[in-house]
Amino acid sequence: MLVRLFPLLLSHHLHPSCTRSARQTFRWSLGRGAAASRGLRSMEPLQTAQDPETPATKLPPTPAESSAEGTSPAKANTAGDQEKTVAGLLPGETVVKEGKAAICFPSANEVFYNPVQEFNRDLTCAVITEFARDLLAQRGVKIVVPGEKERVVVSLSDETNEADAQTEEKNGAEEPAVTATVGEKCENGLRVLEGLAASGLRSVRFALEVPGLQSVTANDFSTKAATLIARNAQYNGVSHLLQASCRDASMLMYEMRGKKERYDVIDLDPYGSPASFLDAAVQAVSEGGLLCVTCTDMAVMAGNSGETCYSKYGSVSIKSRYCHEMALRIILHSLDQRAGVYQRYIQPLLSVSVDFYIRVFVRVFTGQVKVKNSVSKQALVYNCVGCGSFHLQRMGRRTINGKHTKYSAATGPPVGPECEHCGQRHQLGGPMWAEPIHDLPFVQKVLSAVSGNPSRFGTSKRIEGMLSMVTEELEDVPLYYTVDSLSSTIHCNTPPLLQFRSALLHAGHRVSLSHACKNAVKTDAPPAALWDIMRCWEKANPVKREKLSETSPAFKILSTEPSLEACFTVREDANPQSRKRHLTRFQENPQAFWGPKARARSCGGISSDLQDKRKKCQNKRKNQITDSSQLKDFPCKKFRQVSSPTHTHTHTGSHTKGPCELRTHEEKIHSASFLKIGA
Repeated sequence: MLVRLFPLLLSHHLHPSCTRSARQTFRWSLGRGAAASRGLRSMEPLQTAQDPETPATKLPPTPAESSAEGTSPAKANTAGDQEKTVAGLLPGETVVKEGKAAICFPSANEVFYNPVQEFNRDLTCAVITEFARDLLAQRGVKIVVPGEKERVVVSLSDETNEADAQTEEKNGAEEPAVTATVGEKCENGLRVLEGLAASGLRSVRFALEVPGLQSVTANDFSTKAATLIARNAQYNGVSHLLQASCRDASMLMYEMRGKKERYDVIDLDPYGSPASFLDAAVQAVSEGGLLCVTCTDMAVMAGNSGETCYSKYGSVSIKSRYCHEMALRIILHSLDQRAGVYQRYIQPLLSVSVDFYIRVFVRVFTGQVKVKNSVSKQALVYNCVGCGSFHLQRMGRRTINGKHTKYSAATGPPVGPECEHCGQRHQLGGPMWAEPIHDLPFVQKVLSAVSGNPSRFGTSKRIEGMLSMVTEELEDVPLYYTVDSLSSTIHCNTPPLLQFRSALLHAGHRVSLSHACKNAVKTDAPPAALWDIMRCWEKANPVKREKLSETSPAFKILSTEPSLEACFTVREDANPQSRKRHLTRFQENPQAFWGPKARARSCGGISSDLQDKRKKCQNKRKNQITDSSQLKDFPCKKFRQVSSPTHTHTHTGSHTKGPCELRTHEEKIHSASFLKIGA
């Protein structure tokens, strides 16, 4: 229906025809309405040609053209909003604005779009911009970012390194002669592929906000999505940069494996797991290219289905407090493992756990010698089910002796049959990536660019806060503990975070926070030191030992005397700079039903049952039931019938008629309270 109405509402129409190009992508332009009436077929490559008899339609000015004419992009976009909305929209469509882009979006759920992931798209634009700045500088091209002034290095420490400043001045003295701006095609620029583009919003934003691009290919298997991508490219005036493609993402990347055909940047943001696209992606990205991957199947990666996680990523996930960082390391392990098959290896630039998904940015290189180091970068994790202590077991061993490197099998295990602290058994998880998950110099560049140009993105404050925490993390310490879980294990009061961090610092250990969890503690201290500190805290805040079971982890941990005297005096360096500056590190829920959205359907619409279930479960612990009509109408098996000489009464909350019926409204409410307390 969308394709049939399209030639009737627009003055120029899409013309599908076959192409023999190796890329087999959609090339959209203006054509005859009669040709467009033939419609679109799935997996049919399209190529269009300009109709010589039909005058070309003047597209809305790009930001670069607006600046050249003396009009700011913001004013030009504002002036043309009403005209574009009337002329370019189909019935039932709305205009969604994000960043510099404005896309036509159908009201039905035919094409996937989640506004909460604006942070994801903003961060991706910032990362690709800095990647382009570094890569194109080697090709003699300098990029120009709108609103960006002189580069200011943002340092979270109070001290300034004068040597770094002098180095930057020397580097800035030799500026490339060629410059690249946003919205303009750069012949030596980056070739970008978005494998699963949906509405094309991300690709349109790349074309409008990231300078130094040669081309952007927005691909989606859905014909409706590909049609919408082409219209959005036309709508935003970036058809000279953005090409729509209707292909299977894996097949498209497999066909671009040649060294001269590879993409400089590949972005994969699927609905669910990206596992089926990783093998093709690590082959289709260029040497030193950037691979951006999003995973939203957090239930699998966080330990709910370890067997499913193994089938998809080759790693077993376990339920633990550090599950979100472990999910990041699992996807990095999977990427490195698949790249190693083709003598390639990865270098993580930035890995973040955000809201309901994780996002990783890695560079892919080729090198047979360095691929051998991969086995020593992976590790298994032994997690105690009683106290939560964990130990890492490397998969391989690498010994460097001068210019020679020796590889051997790892020795282990690092733990005994039972936990030495609580006597419980261990779970085995992994393998996972055990090396640093961030490139701190690169993260510092992205942080400097975002903080120096805060008006560029709508989520700049959150990006600045999260990247600030990333720069403070201990890069050589995998996983973390949480203060509340340590306190819960021994049933004592939770120590303040600053006091606990100070105790670790006083004991001579390093400590940092983690962006993946609010009350996380990353430290190089062994589990024995952590439990000694908790024993000292328990002495100042004693628990009732008589109520502890002799087989419980708390009883066994507290039965051992601490081997050190912990000092809980707050130190100045215990409070990180991002916390002192009150940066936005962990934002509140942005809106109702803010989590993962429903999968797009060809017929559109969202199931009413799904919406009703979401509304029922939203804040279910905050909103207490006070209306008797909302009480459950089935008997509860946890309660027994109470007999009396005169009558029989059942505390079930059942509203069926009979001798056991609760007669009054007050009795019903009392029954609900009783059920809640009993549960």
